[in-house]
Amino acid sequence: MKAAIYSRILEENQREDVQLFFDELGKQKIEPVIFSQFFEQIRNDIDLPPGTKTFSDSDDLTYEIEFIISLGGDGTLLDTVTLVRDKAISIMGINFGRLGFLASIGREEVKAAVKAIAQRTYVVDKRTMIHLDASIPLFNNVTYALNEFSIHKQDVASMIKIHTYLNGEFLNTYWADGLIVATPTGSTAYSLSCNGPVVFPDSGSFVMTPVAPHNLNVRPIIVPDSNIISFEIESRSGNIICALDSRREIVSKQVQLAVKKESFCISLVRLSENNFLQTLRNKLTWGLDKRN
Repeated sequence: MKAAIYSRILEENQREDVQLFFDELGKQKIEPVIFSQFFEQIRNDIDLPPGTKTFSDSDDLTYEIEFIISLGGDGTLLDTVTLVRDKAISIMGINFGRLGFLASIGREEVKAAVKAIAQRTYVVDKRTMIHLDASIPLFNNVTYALNEFSIHKQDVASMIKIHTYLNGEFLNTYWADGLIVATPTGSTAYSLSCNGPVVFPDSGSFVMTPVAPHNLNVRPIIVPDSNIISFEIESRSGNIICALDSRREIVSKQVQLAVKKESFCISLVRLSENNFLQTLRNKLTWGLDKRN
């Protein structure tokens, strides 16, 4: 069995856990294929199997690789989504960051996580994504996101007007600093911080949440993900910012933009005892009474 390993950087306080992770891969006879930039960082500090192979981009992830394991926080896991694309490779996130909502497996669960892969006792969650169509090439043709697509005003520009349509029918004009269209997975990310609702991962919907709206009666709205959502933008500035998860591009306000449900899903691996409700309680401290 082969598993790709992706991470951005090795912190000093992570070295022992990363070594434990690779040792456990060896015990379970899982062959690691390490992201080349991460490999260069750790090759002199971590004891790796002789002849360890590396990969540099999505094209190097062949059909032999069943899993890609992300070592880091949620941002690191989102990087792996751009590498996997539409390949049949499942993603496991081991949290070396802070919150770890997507990378929900803790550092203390490294042995259990690797063992679950080897024995195939894990659970796979299929997560829908959002796809961007634009009148100009954007994001190096990796035009999808797991969490959200968003439109923002540029820097210190005045608020923008975002005319929004559902399947060509006018919905609303948002006078705001921006607009977020989040997947169910992304409902607990940027959208939540702008007072958007939490929706279940299998709800089949998009959450549209304005960023600092001028009209206080404008609230987030949930729409079925069968809709094509399109936008026309007015701004005193010549440019706006488009974002897919953590990736951003500055584009002309004249650009034509539309989003819809992506044609393929991403497979997230979790341990059988971890589910969405437990993650809500543990990560967002729902129901926690600090008086007790």
